[in-house]
Amino acid sequence: MGSKTPDDYRRSPNESSTCAAIGIVNPPKSAAATGLLHRALDGEDDDEDGEADNEKVGADLKPDGLPNSKDKKKKRKNKNKNKKKVPGGQQTTPPRVALDNLFPNQPHPEGEIVDYVNDHNQLGRTTAEELRHLSTVENMDDEFLNDYRKAAEIHRQVRHHVQTIVKPGISLTQLAQEIEDGVRALTNHQGLETGDALKAGMAFPTGLCLNNVAAHWTPNPGAKEVFLQNDDVLKVDFGVHVSGRIVDSAFTVAFNPRYDNLLAAAKTATNTGLKEAGIDARMDHISGAIQEVMESYEVELDGKTIPVKAIRNITGHNILRYKIHGDKQVPFVKTQTHQRMEEGDVFAIETFGTTGKAYIRDDAGVYGYGRNEHASAAGLHQASAKSLLKTIDDNFGTLVFSRRYLERLGVKSYHLGMKTLVSKSIVESYGPLIDIPGSYVAQFEHVSMV
Repeated sequence: MGSKTPDDYRRSPNESSTCAAIGIVNPPKSAAATGLLHRALDGEDDDEDGEADNEKVGADLKPDGLPNSKDKKKKRKNKNKNKKKVPGGQQTTPPRVALDNLFPNQPHPEGEIVDYVNDHNQLGRTTAEELRHLSTVENMDDEFLNDYRKAAEIHRQVRHHVQTIVKPGISLTQLAQEIEDGVRALTNHQGLETGDALKAGMAFPTGLCLNNVAAHWTPNPGAKEVFLQNDDVLKVDFGVHVSGRIVDSAFTVAFNPRYDNLLAAAKTATNTGLKEAGIDARMDHISGAIQEVMESYEVELDGKTIPVKAIRNITGHNILRYKIHGDKQVPFVKTQTHQRMEEGDVFAIETFGTTGKAYIRDDAGVYGYGRNEHASAAGLHQASAKSLLKTIDDNFGTLVFSRRYLERLGVKSYHLGMKTLVSKSIVESYGPLIDIPGSYVAQFEHVSMV
């Protein structure tokens, strides 16, 4: 799902001091608490052990009061066999037990973490970039990776099925339904019960964009049905989420071979972006590489040779949890920016190639809606708007949704309430994005985890 360009967290060490010492007092611990046992290792034969054994043996007397020398000899002989072994997880004094034996298949103990102390100017030594990085890396646990892999496999299976049924004559409503039914079946979340769609399912409305429509078009209830034609160029863009971890991928289908170079340009440019992505990769470098590849292609249409252009005002983007568009952008044209990719980032690397002006604009109609998480509903008084907002918060949160998704939940007569929410910027409305009439746009997209 393209991000339109605007017109114009782990512990945070944030204290420090060069003037005062850190006053942390660690009370002394007992030997048992520290895991140290004051005892000899197996196999050591010192005097103390010998004396202890002699005392024990001396207590075993014959009836006439004389020690049993036979028993004494026997017990001395078996002394090492009867000696207790060091309990697992405890060190000896002096320390002689290998650390791997103390922590078998376990993480080693974490040391004490001390925050920086502010200097005289109250300036923290930990930057916002560090804090963001630490928070992101801390969240990259096994659950994080498993959710993304699950979402990716679901997307792959549904995508491959869709590619077998996309043919001239199919209605776009039927195609969208096939995609969404597949995603909900594979995630095992139909999204009909309150909150179920937030567990897993569609990450945003299915995008089915024809010809000069670059992005953000989906079938709406009550609208005139659109059927796929043999000369159409169709972009299929849909997302899958598992616990808010979103996989966003898109591809383009064309039946007329005259569009082959247009599709190849976008596909090769996207693959270039994926190859250039990585930790500390600069956006200006990636954008330049994408543009160079994209604009090395040309298309012959109606006897005219037309260069393929990279669209200037739509970009790839990073993805946040439950938010398809983050605050970083990956342009398709060489752009001066200081942004870099950081460890833990998840990016939708996508490109749009066009035979038109390479500058998109908003078209009439509604693609979907998204909750503005920063907007307050404190001044909202209209009953229909308040009820609709509760439905949105309970079922979609900050995920983008369409009118079809609302009506699927049984919501009726929501247009006035939605108009109020949009006018107060509590909910944002998204419309189709188009190039000039008569042009053709191709798109390819995949997710990259840095």
